[in-house]
Amino acid sequence: MTQLPHSSQPFEGNIERLLSDSTPASFSQRTAPDGAPNVLLIMLDDVGFGSMSTFGGPVPSPALQSVADNGLTYNQFHTTALCSPTRAALLTGRQHHRVHMGGITEIANSYPGYDSAIPREAGSVAEVLRMSGYSTSCFGKWHLAPSWEQSPSGPFDRWPTGLGFDRFYGIIGAEASQWEPAVYDQTTPVSPHVGRPDYHLTEDLADHAIEWLERQRASTPDRPWFCYFSTPAVHAPHQAPPEWIDGFAGQFDAGWDALRDEIYARQLELGVIPPASINTPRPEQIPAWEDYPERYRPVATRLMECFAGFLAHTDHHIGRVIDATRRLDERHGTETLIIYLTGDNGASAEGTIHGAWSAPSFQNGVHEDPEWLLEHIDDFGTARCENHFNVGWAWALDSPFQWMKQVASHFGGTRNGLAISWPNSISDAGGVRSQFHHVVDIAPTIYAAAGITPPTKVNGIDQMSLDGVPMNYTFDADGESTRTTQYFEILGNRAIYHDGWIASCFHGRVPWIRMQAYEFDGPDEKWELYDVTNDYSQSVDLAAEHPGRLAELRELFDTEAHRLGVYPLRDAGSPRNGDLAVPHSLGTTTSMTYSTSHVRMPESSVINLKNCSWRITGEITVNDGDEGVIACQGGNMSGWSMWLRENSPHFTYNCFGHDITTISGTALTSGHHVIVVDFVYDGGFGAGGDIVMSIDGTVVAGARIERTVPLVYSMSGETFDVGIDTGSAVGPYPHDYRCTAAISGVTLERKSEPDPAIKLLIE
Repeated sequence: MTQLPHSSQPFEGNIERLLSDSTPASFSQRTAPDGAPNVLLIMLDDVGFGSMSTFGGPVPSPALQSVADNGLTYNQFHTTALCSPTRAALLTGRQHHRVHMGGITEIANSYPGYDSAIPREAGSVAEVLRMSGYSTSCFGKWHLAPSWEQSPSGPFDRWPTGLGFDRFYGIIGAEASQWEPAVYDQTTPVSPHVGRPDYHLTEDLADHAIEWLERQRASTPDRPWFCYFSTPAVHAPHQAPPEWIDGFAGQFDAGWDALRDEIYARQLELGVIPPASINTPRPEQIPAWEDYPERYRPVATRLMECFAGFLAHTDHHIGRVIDATRRLDERHGTETLIIYLTGDNGASAEGTIHGAWSAPSFQNGVHEDPEWLLEHIDDFGTARCENHFNVGWAWALDSPFQWMKQVASHFGGTRNGLAISWPNSISDAGGVRSQFHHVVDIAPTIYAAAGITPPTKVNGIDQMSLDGVPMNYTFDADGESTRTTQYFEILGNRAIYHDGWIASCFHGRVPWIRMQAYEFDGPDEKWELYDVTNDYSQSVDLAAEHPGRLAELRELFDTEAHRLGVYPLRDAGSPRNGDLAVPHSLGTTTSMTYSTSHVRMPESSVINLKNCSWRITGEITVNDGDEGVIACQGGNMSGWSMWLRENSPHFTYNCFGHDITTISGTALTSGHHVIVVDFVYDGGFGAGGDIVMSIDGTVVAGARIERTVPLVYSMSGETFDVGIDTGSAVGPYPHDYRCTAAISGVTLERKSEPDPAIKLLIE
């Protein structure tokens, strides 16, 4: 039995009353196994198999290519088809439902396979390496902390520092503005962009990673390190310096059909797909480029240019990290195992048919008018919007496969390019490997490279067996895979691979329709069968020719689903309330008073003011000329803000960055005042209502709001703040707009019914 941490080493000397009569024994730390390499694990976000030039894509990827040239390229490597599940499987070596991450943390329900709380029985690779003599660090996107554990008071058990990382610098949630990110240094929120007009998150992450590597090597030269560099790029919003975006100007004017054909041709030429591979046809739900309105094509091509510039910029800065590791290896005579995984799923089609200017808009299920996108085309890539490209580009970048992110039934959602290099351990530099493997296999591969036996106990807790199998045998030769079976399931899309065949079931909902329920085993579902040994891209459905094999595979899926916690199946339209709900850090509390201590409060940890009537009360003491934000939530793409300018109170409600309503009162006299904003809700989902502002009990202003944000103000880390707006500005005021008035408190109240007196005022 192997357990971690190791027990204390016994003292082997002799202890007497006096030092002169005693025999010393040297005190030493436990060290990693001899020859254990450094490990740099790189993970990109939302990158399709055919995006980067190494895999035939349109975006030059010199950093990825350098890993491939010095090591191996893998063309049958798989992820789960979604962010959090892939990351959970990657870092634990267990299947994602088995470690309770059947979806992203934001859509958890109370069933074990979906509650988003990684169990202590699934120790992370970082925990194991740290307790085995490694230094450990994580830079970038986490997206593994349950929503109820993201508040400033924690608990931090499932943050990076609680799951084995000595050092964490990055974002805790799903995505971030690259220009104004909500960054954490360990568990402390920081704002590195403030005062830095040239700031970009990817550059900042690379800077911090390089700094840590250099400090670690100089401080503990005999201790190997593990660095998980998991940039949130290139998840939307697609933002990069303009020179990187402009470098792709005009390159996509022929449209997504032509781009996919070009990628496919390069893939064949490079040999990263087998010669007989078929480029699967475009799904009928995606318009052909020739049928797409010519008026909106400039919008579509600019959105793709933004993505390409963002990805090229990301690979460039990853290259800086890789170069730093190689310099340190050369200087100190060490070796680094570099694992460069080009995505946590296929390319994202969440940006809708026409693309998106406002990420919160499509994240709340509201698609934008393409005329708006055309009018705001100059905003793309900048801090003025949170843009995402059209569905058609996602399909093109997943060449030659069917579908894309979220669709776990087909390789467009689950096939990601992988490159691995390890000096002196891989002799076939530049080789291509075709063994079928999955993200759960990375942790066992690292353990095998480090000479570490996976522990049976961690911190006294019995550990689940690993589901992953080491890939180290592939370092020697191509050939048969040691992974013979692998299930897939995300939001009802499901599949089972076994011995060269895969049975696939697309559940029916396309990824760009946010909330839609379909009947399981209903008319929208169809099980397909593919011989992927001879049909690399799942192009020929053999279900009718081999019904017996399909039945066997469906039975195998059922067995695996019961064993791994996949059931009960759910989709994007399934309920998550009542007994299905996961905990909330506030419990059933519907009113809370906040002070200036409350800054950078995650949305999930604050009173929810959506789909209801509500009241916001600010108690302040003003002097002449006071200004600044009293309290706010969200950012420039959605949210609300109570603020002052020259003693006059204002309240702004921002719906998707499109509908911005501001009401104002007259200048306040010096002294104490109570500002109240009531919202009387029409009822329903994302419906409108009336806002009324009162000062010291007297109504001073009101307005009609035709629609409200129903689900989330921001998935980019915009927060609730008192006395400042720490992210992008919700309202028409400067960034970092600090309140000069004294704030006694701000109370948020969620109401099932509005105050009768306020309701009378608007009737």
